[in-house]
Amino acid sequence: MKYQLKGNYFSSSFQLPPTTGPSAVDVLIERKCPADTETLLWSMPVDYRHVEPVIESAVKGFKVWRSTPLSERIAALKRFQEIALSRKNEMAQAISLEMGKPLWEAMTEATSVIGKVDVTINDSLPRIQTAPISDIMPRTTGHTYHKPLGPSLIIGPFNFPCHLANTQILAALISGNSIVFKPSEKTAYSGELLIDFLSQAGFPDGVINMIQGDGEIAARLVKDRRLKAVFFTGSKEVGLKILKSTHTDLSKMVALELGGKNPAIVHRDANKELALTELLKGCFLTTGQRCTSTSIVAIHRSMMDEFVAKFHTYAKKIIIGHPLDTSPEPFMGPLVDQRAVDSYLLFMGMAKREGIEEIMRGKHLNRATPGHYVSPSIHIAKALDPKSHFLSSEIFGPNCTFIPFDEPEEAIEIANSTEYGLASCVFTEDQNFYQKCVLEIDSGLLNLNRSTCGASAKLPFGGIKNSGNYHPAAVAAIDACVYTMTSLEVAHGPEDADLGSIKGLDL
Repeated sequence: MKYQLKGNYFSSSFQLPPTTGPSAVDVLIERKCPADTETLLWSMPVDYRHVEPVIESAVKGFKVWRSTPLSERIAALKRFQEIALSRKNEMAQAISLEMGKPLWEAMTEATSVIGKVDVTINDSLPRIQTAPISDIMPRTTGHTYHKPLGPSLIIGPFNFPCHLANTQILAALISGNSIVFKPSEKTAYSGELLIDFLSQAGFPDGVINMIQGDGEIAARLVKDRRLKAVFFTGSKEVGLKILKSTHTDLSKMVALELGGKNPAIVHRDANKELALTELLKGCFLTTGQRCTSTSIVAIHRSMMDEFVAKFHTYAKKIIIGHPLDTSPEPFMGPLVDQRAVDSYLLFMGMAKREGIEEIMRGKHLNRATPGHYVSPSIHIAKALDPKSHFLSSEIFGPNCTFIPFDEPEEAIEIANSTEYGLASCVFTEDQNFYQKCVLEIDSGLLNLNRSTCGASAKLPFGGIKNSGNYHPAAVAAIDACVYTMTSLEVAHGPEDADLGSIKGLDL
């Protein structure tokens, strides 16, 4: 076994649930490496009895942390940053082995974890600073205060097991909240590393908490009224379950980062080589397992045949292999598990049944080690079909479907055709057309001449429609960690105590 998990973290210590004896847990989750299924990464005991002490610990920690001076909170985050930097390589390798992304890509995630501390302090924190407002009324000053919500639950995803959760954890902590982190059960060790770094950074007792487990653990946490915020990154289906579970608890803030069916538009004046390069990354980075991965490409009919032929040529040259390989380094690793492979292959059959032209079929691949490797897929749909399940569904795998258009309005219609609204991009030199897209495309992110993948930590990140619920992350994650209290503060003198000024008072 590659890794030994330390267990759940609460009351300032890791506690491993028992696996033998009369108090042994009933549920044990094992994780095999998606790049080599003969390698057992870890065995994780799931203890539902730990839900209560984890929440109690977070409640206790919040009482202390909310009144801790901001300077001390910042110092704790900086200590965490130093620890994460010193163990950056360890973090990257864990991400690669658990999730399957190539080591070079996992290193960029680990780097983002470290850099996020500075972004949180320098860019997010000013969004919630106390702001005085003068000249409201005579001798009266107004203030806007931002106060922490309370113990906050972060449910992490598997595709960016450290970076995405880290964004929400740091935002919650710097604004005065204690946290409970529930990592994905597919990337438990990466999640544990994040908490291990935090545990060494000198936070007060109860501020940092983590519980590992399955969906039942998450469900019990979500519905507990002592947890005042839920940050979830994952599928639309699970997001809807969270909303249903929490809709009667008006004191709970719920921020959802969900899926996408992300479109690109390649206009007739586009830089073809740039579009080709960006779309190869947008469609196939992380083996298509980013919520921002490009799936639909609306392309001007006049250039489609030549462009698709080149795209196909380069897609066949993508190196697919073990994420730790160095000679050569892979562009794509495996999918995260067999269920993901089965789902991906199911969509390949669906495209065929719906009459969508297959240019490159996604299929399972054999490599030196047995794993969940697949090839990219490329399809062409003759036109937009609102009834097509293949064209409207999120496909978590390396896929791309081209749809031709003649008029700009058709391209925008294609971009808006799905239930999702996370990321989109446009390749054009025509600023008028781009501004038309800004006005008419329903999307939380819109990039010009770059792919849908990737985003700036210094900008808000979030989707609309079924991609989120209007609580963007990245620099704006901190907005959902606080509530607003306003104050009118009067500088008064003896003359202000004038009962006679009250109309209708019989003195």
